[in-house]
Amino acid sequence: MTDPAAGPGPQAVADAVLAHPSVLRLDGGPFGSIASYLPGHRVQGVRLADPVEIAVVLRLGSPFAVVADEVADRVRAVLGDDTLAVDVTVADVGAGGAPGGSVAP
Repeated sequence: MTDPAAGPGPQAVADAVLAHPSVLRLDGGPFGSIASYLPGHRVQGVRLADPVEIAVVLRLGSPFAVVADEVADRVRAVLGDDTLAVDVTVADVGAGGAPGGSVAP
């Protein structure tokens, strides 16, 4: 699907998703299966496959479907493909602090 050497990779996608004001953090799912593995670390909550999979914990306040669509649009913009299939899973919600910050599970 996406060749890391050919363009933006999982970390760029994660950064774009975390910049959304309603996203508290990325989530790897119950078994940590939504992740990308890079030399020396793992990017949890982002799997570049077909479709691209994103799992997030959202801040309460905005409609989840709207935020999921906005997150998918950010992913498509980073990867440079407006037709890319992106599945966004809302793994949890919280009242959380600052945008992009983390909350206790």
